[in-house]
Amino acid sequence: MATPHIAAEPEDFAPAVLMPGDPRRAQRIAKTLMGDARLVTDVRGMLGFTGTVDGRPLSVMGSGMGQPSFTIYATELFSQFGVERIIRVGTAGGISPKVKVGDVIVATGAHTDSSMNQLRIPGVNFSAVADFQLARAAYEASLTEQTEGDGKVHLGTVFSRDHFYFTPEGQTEALATHGVLGVEMEAAALYGVAAEYGKQALAVLTISDHLLDHSGDMSAAERETRFADSLRLAVAAALS
Repeated sequence: MATPHIAAEPEDFAPAVLMPGDPRRAQRIAKTLMGDARLVTDVRGMLGFTGTVDGRPLSVMGSGMGQPSFTIYATELFSQFGVERIIRVGTAGGISPKVKVGDVIVATGAHTDSSMNQLRIPGVNFSAVADFQLARAAYEASLTEQTEGDGKVHLGTVFSRDHFYFTPEGQTEALATHGVLGVEMEAAALYGVAAEYGKQALAVLTISDHLLDHSGDMSAAERETRFADSLRLAVAAALS
């Protein structure tokens, strides 16, 4: 049954969905991973595909940018289409001195300045955390093959920011001193929706730039294409 944002039937989606923000990246991932990928939805240009990887069903769909957009699609996939796990695969800005451009973060938890998770349970600062099974599968996959170049894989927390261009003075530095690895815009919302529906979720993120050291930032073109390592770990988690 179609929803306001997804024109598909429940059987059109696999139990596991990879979700990049950009629908063009979703299309690229589908073509890369699945020789039998078929388009299952394209409402408002938000493309979704389903096919098989090593004989196992897998879907890929764009989420749009930001927590409100991701919440819409994650809610509908979990509640209406039988999806059991969503793995966000995308980019993040590094803030920890431990990470560098090209590294991958397996986000075990996500802090946020958004009120979305605060509103879930009145009076509670909800802890947005990843599913342990998925995080473990991604980490174990990182041990079996070398990453591209000399990139490393890190497990730790990220910060899901609502604003792209506005940052309170000193906030990024303070987050770094508290051990936060990077900044992105969706993971906290994904983890909150997954908790609401009793589902599994994970974010696997490539560091595209460093917010405190811009010496090796990726170009716009590289941000669209340089995600082989994070994609490999995301697929391992999805099919675990």
